Formats: sequence, C-alpha cells, structure tokens
Amino acid sequence: MRVFQSFTELEPLVGQEIAVSDWLTVDQDKINKFGEVTGDMQWIHVDVERAKAGPFKAPIAHGFLTLSLLPILTASAYRIDGGKMGVNYGLDKVRFPSPVPVDSKVRARFTLKEYKPLPDNGVQLTVVATVEREGGDKPVCVAESLVRRY
Repeated sequence: MRVFQSFTELEPLVGQEIAVSDWLTVDQDKINKFGEVTGDMQWIHVDVERAKAGPFKAPIAHGFLTLSLLPILTASAYRIDGGKMGVNYGLDKVRFPSPVPVDSKVRARFTLKEYKPLPDNGVQLTVVATVEREGGDKPVCVAESLVRRY
C-alpha cells in the first residue's frame, strides 16, 4: 500500500506507475451475485455446465464486474491522505481486451496520466487502471478513471 500525504504529492508523478494492487480472486459466487444485482444472468457467466461447453471452457466474469472491482483494487494499492474528500468523477476510455475465467486472480496497476488543478484547491486526477489476470498475456480491463480530490 502506497500512502500519499496529500494529492499534491502526485503532481510530479504524471506519466508514472504510482501503485499496484493486491491480487483478488474472482470466484463463481462473485460472478453470480453481480449477475443477480445487475440482472445480467447470461449463461456464459452464471450457467457453469453450459459455460464449460462454451468458447472459454468455463464461466467468465462480466466485463462490468471486472470494472466494478476498481475500488477494492485501488484500496489495496494506494491511499491519498489529507483533503476533505475524493469523488469519482467518471471514466473515459474503457476496454476489456481479454476475459476473466472463473477463479482467476486479478490485480491492477495504476498510472497517473494527468494532474489538473481545479478551483477551490481541488485537483482532477486521471488514473489509468490496467487490470491484469495472473498468467494472462493481455490485460482484462483498461480504464481511465477520473477522480476529483478536494
């Protein structure tokens, strides 16, 4: 876990990897619960027997499930102290270049793409999160996350 005492410590790190998360297992229970909550019960995710005969030979995680793991992956990678609050401002480009088969371990690498001062002593950070699968040769998710800190 990398700890920054304030968001201003990040300004000179633009273009650099700032942290790497712990590994997290994506098991069938997580996949099923995500499907239930979102209503996405497509067989390739939740029907274990049918998925074994499908193109990936096992159930795969929903792309949006992988994306929704960014908060927990971030929490194990870095923390920014100081300031009053941080808010999720949104996402720019998001891609899912490779699937996440059930029981895969994933982690995220975080690279600071942009540091943009805001009025009222705030800052907007663009952080590229590259989620990788243990043993995989391509990322499973690449997302530009916009975070505002005040």
